[in-house]
Amino acid sequence: MYRKVQAGLGALLVGVLAAQGFRRFRQKGPGQMKMMKVQGKSSLSVMGRNTAAAVCALALFGGVPAARAADPLQPDPELEAVTLSAPKPSWIFVERGFVMPGNAIYDTDTGKMLGLIEASELSDMEIDPAGKAYYISESIWTKGWRGTRQDMITVYDAATLKLKTEIAIPGRILIDSRKFNFILSDQGKTAYVYNLDPASSVNMVDLAKGKFIKKIELPGCASMMAVTGIGFSALCSDGSLATVKTAGAKPEITRSAPFFSATNDPIFDNFGYDRAKQQVVFLTYTGQVYTAKLGATPTVAEPFSIQAAAGVPAGETKPLVVNWYPGSRQGNAYHVASGHLFVLMHMGEYWSHKASGTEIWDLDVAAKKVVKRIPLEEPADRIAVTQEANAKIVVTNDAGTLVILDANTGEQKSSIKRAGSGLIRTVEP
Repeated sequence: MYRKVQAGLGALLVGVLAAQGFRRFRQKGPGQMKMMKVQGKSSLSVMGRNTAAAVCALALFGGVPAARAADPLQPDPELEAVTLSAPKPSWIFVERGFVMPGNAIYDTDTGKMLGLIEASELSDMEIDPAGKAYYISESIWTKGWRGTRQDMITVYDAATLKLKTEIAIPGRILIDSRKFNFILSDQGKTAYVYNLDPASSVNMVDLAKGKFIKKIELPGCASMMAVTGIGFSALCSDGSLATVKTAGAKPEITRSAPFFSATNDPIFDNFGYDRAKQQVVFLTYTGQVYTAKLGATPTVAEPFSIQAAAGVPAGETKPLVVNWYPGSRQGNAYHVASGHLFVLMHMGEYWSHKASGTEIWDLDVAAKKVVKRIPLEEPADRIAVTQEANAKIVVTNDAGTLVILDANTGEQKSSIKRAGSGLIRTVEP
């Protein structure tokens, strides 16, 4: 009985400490776990009092020395500050979800968690191209979910994960699992944050100077893509692609001719984007694949069907027609170097775009051919691909199970339970 209580209190202590910022662990030896604090935020809040209570209770059962339990808020000699390297192509960043917000860092080579970047619910993240910082676009309230609202870009040091600064912004949209509501441009010097209050707009932020620049009204458009030397582009509800030149006092906005139907066959708002080549790969609900070249005057190529590229009937909008369709919450991932799009597919009808994927289709975009189909042991809701030469596919489900696959063979390399159920990000080239 004594050992069960002691073990339970030990688990409670580890859990409480982890929730307070003890984000990284290293195994010292059999039965010994060293905790290493890499997050600097803390306060004597309810969580802090719970920590103290847990330490004291554990001491009563012999789990910690009585001297340490007497003053539980003093630094533990076992704690060790550590630093991380610059983000590597093998790393992925997984939104943990509402239970424990934040972006967990995993190394797909080892299958181990490296750290946790603190973030509030419904936040967005971007990675500094120079590898020196992580940016979180987030909103907080002074009293939990009420009180005075504060919108900001929070900047964390990439090596220590400690808070560097906060940049106030005048609002942002509150929605999760969108890669393109918060983007960086100009080699990470400029940020664009999508806003909705009540009309569509974009906040432009100078990250180098740490200040808000201006608000750009952009009615009916969202899902932004950085355009080098110009500003950004965005998909619009009339089926066009808007391009915004941000230089000057007044932004200049132009729109392409409509090329898709946002009503009959919308484009998934998580799409493939090659920052260096300024190319985008869009996928619609029926499986139409569009490629676009960004610039002052963007061009969009004629679409083709991913189903036809796999040798099956093309998807259509007619009801009660069962076919292979793309879907899921984060349903496709683009490998820039190879030009391959990895898509979660499922059997269903049109408008089943939120259904989990049961197969991964490997599409060679240039050849317009599905070169491989990978059956999944369990349906997946999100997919990402590392930007390595020997790429790895990463999929997760709503239970938070993360599976790492070899992109060339489809062979499972490892899996992680309770890794996180939110958006997956990778280090882009």
